[in-house]
Amino acid sequence: MAAPVSYFGIRHHGPGSARRLLDALEDLCPVEVLIEGPADLSSLIPMLGSAEMKPPVALLAYLNDTPEDAVFWPFSEFSPEYQAICWAHKNQVPVRFIDLPTHWHLLERDKRLNGEEGAAEEEAETALANNSDGISELSSSKIISRDPIGVLATLAGYEDGESWWQDVIEENPSSGPVFAAVTDAMKALRAESSELDRWDAAREAHMRLEIAKSAKACEAEQHVAVVCGAWHVPALMEKFTAKDDRALLKGMPKKKVSATWTPWTAPRLCYHTGYGAGVASPGWCLHLWESPDNEKTTRWVIKIAKLLRESGHIVSTASLIETERLASSLASILGKPRPGYEELRDAAIATLCSGNALIWETISAELLIGSDVGAIPSDVPMAPLLEDLQRQQKKARLKPEALERELSIDLRSESGQFRSTLLHRLSILSVPWGRELDKGRSRGTFRERWRLCWEPTFAVELVENLVFGSTIQNAASGKILRRMRECGTLSSLADAVFEAMTAQLPEAANEGVKLLGARAGQTSDGSELLGSLPALAGVIRYGEARVTDSEQIEELFSRIAVQACVSLPYVVRGLDQDAALKLREKFEAANAAIALLEGKKELRAQWQDALRSVIDEAQSHRLLSGLSARLLYEDDVLSSIEAADLLSRMISPGTSVPDAAAFFTGFLEGAGQQLLYDDELRYCVDEWLLRLDEEVFVEYLPIFRRVFSQLDQSERHRLLNVVSGQENLSGMSYVSTANAETEWPKHLNMLLQLMGGDVLERT
Repeated sequence: MAAPVSYFGIRHHGPGSARRLLDALEDLCPVEVLIEGPADLSSLIPMLGSAEMKPPVALLAYLNDTPEDAVFWPFSEFSPEYQAICWAHKNQVPVRFIDLPTHWHLLERDKRLNGEEGAAEEEAETALANNSDGISELSSSKIISRDPIGVLATLAGYEDGESWWQDVIEENPSSGPVFAAVTDAMKALRAESSELDRWDAAREAHMRLEIAKSAKACEAEQHVAVVCGAWHVPALMEKFTAKDDRALLKGMPKKKVSATWTPWTAPRLCYHTGYGAGVASPGWCLHLWESPDNEKTTRWVIKIAKLLRESGHIVSTASLIETERLASSLASILGKPRPGYEELRDAAIATLCSGNALIWETISAELLIGSDVGAIPSDVPMAPLLEDLQRQQKKARLKPEALERELSIDLRSESGQFRSTLLHRLSILSVPWGRELDKGRSRGTFRERWRLCWEPTFAVELVENLVFGSTIQNAASGKILRRMRECGTLSSLADAVFEAMTAQLPEAANEGVKLLGARAGQTSDGSELLGSLPALAGVIRYGEARVTDSEQIEELFSRIAVQACVSLPYVVRGLDQDAALKLREKFEAANAAIALLEGKKELRAQWQDALRSVIDEAQSHRLLSGLSARLLYEDDVLSSIEAADLLSRMISPGTSVPDAAAFFTGFLEGAGQQLLYDDELRYCVDEWLLRLDEEVFVEYLPIFRRVFSQLDQSERHRLLNVVSGQENLSGMSYVSTANAETEWPKHLNMLLQLMGGDVLERT
């Protein structure tokens, strides 16, 4: 005779379910515990009971032939499954998983990702969201199987299933036959569902077979405990023949799978992965699990106060008492046995945040989600990417440390290149173990400076990149390739190619170069062409240090640069101020990029001709005209006399003040020191400033200040001395005018305003 089986329908990651499950297991004392989970991974369960295992953690499984095809089952400290395993480990009771094997889950996930069942799920979600007419409309089998708790919540008058389940199960302090009541509710819902999900039917068939196997192996007076999602309990309790269940499972191909445990984080518990439902508020659930029933409210108010105080807000003891009283009053009005999260939130906003919900938002993420990171024992087998990282860390002689330290890398050495390549590849994988710093005074291309600091979350980030490959190199290559294909602009694609080359990913870089060529041939957007040049120039410049074949990049750079030169006069037409400012940055970056390639004299000449055409273009924005003139002036293409003449014409009385100010800004911002040595330019600017009315001068004073603010204190002092005649850097003398005695104080006041000094009043 088979042993009796007790079913415990829980909600995955529910602290209330976990607490009641432990009580039920203590009362039942089963000889075996069966848990909803991949049956082929039961051998990993003892590791979860280790004292070194610190949740949250996740069970990671992947196909041997395609490690990037991975799936996760997360466990938190308040997960009923985790607590059931810990109970079994403590009481030396056998425990195993009974759900379908891993490769079934992987294949089913691929089907859903490919959209084979996405339309049905979307239809169910839409119907549930739009429902307002009671059970008649909720009888759809698609809606019920998709979100059974949501259906119960709607019937009970709640807006969502999360709130209903929290009130009835997770936060309800009263004891009682909870599991029996949940089972009855699920039976009623399943009775209304005439069409059940094919995937659920297969899973339930497999679990029934496993349960029957355990019940048959035990003696009649012993008990078997089954812990599974509440939705499945009615189906597992029904009588099905083993023949029918095996027929449902027939024909599924078998594939070899590897699995291990990996650290997880509290924010990732929010993801809809593993057991099918994300945890909306892991921080709140952990609080419910850790706090005694009579202290839950008080401890939560204390947590709120601590975070507010750490954020710099003043929180008094009296306001904490008032918060707890108000939360209890709100719960009483709503007929709840004690305050829940919503009541405590509303009370805290009213009393601790002075009614300002924005203050609450500054702490809500840390409060509700948290930043906990799990840890796994040292003897647990690692995921492929973590194993590869350990090998490379050992080879690079870089130890992962939590403390920050700086690392200087010389790319001329083999070990330096290896270290740099590893850090760049990890950056592509969103694992910023190292953050590249400024090179400081070094202008060479053979040196890099990094700041290293290892965070436990990086292990989780790395494991998630298994979808791109099983080694650091393959994963980085796969990830940046996907990014290249999704790039919306030529400049972002060029940046990605640069990253691929600095990370020594030749396959991705070559594919990126092809994409660049194809994209460049299709675009006529001059701004986009300009934006791609700096990254390409960086590839060419750093090619020698990286031992990179940059010949193909040089050809592509020349082609894109020529296209940019041709389009330049058209790009600058009809722009507003914001667009002109954005384009100015691209102008300067493109000019610097072309200047890097010293051997491209013909290309340099084409670029300079294009800058001249921008100056001559009547419809070009004056900010860009001024910038073009300065770039030519700095390259000695425009002489001092030509530059002064051009500046004189552009800021002459016939030009509107806004246009003149824009040209003035474009020409002198970033190059104000030229006024120290170029008398023609200085005299031209001096004359223009003197002609301005006081109102106009005051209106454009911020522009003038910005131009001259880039001079250091010594340069500003010298410029003031030159203008006042106390210092002559060029030997040129000023002629005193007849009314100098009356005009000079006005001029001096204007200059002092311009230079940022105090205004002198004439006495």
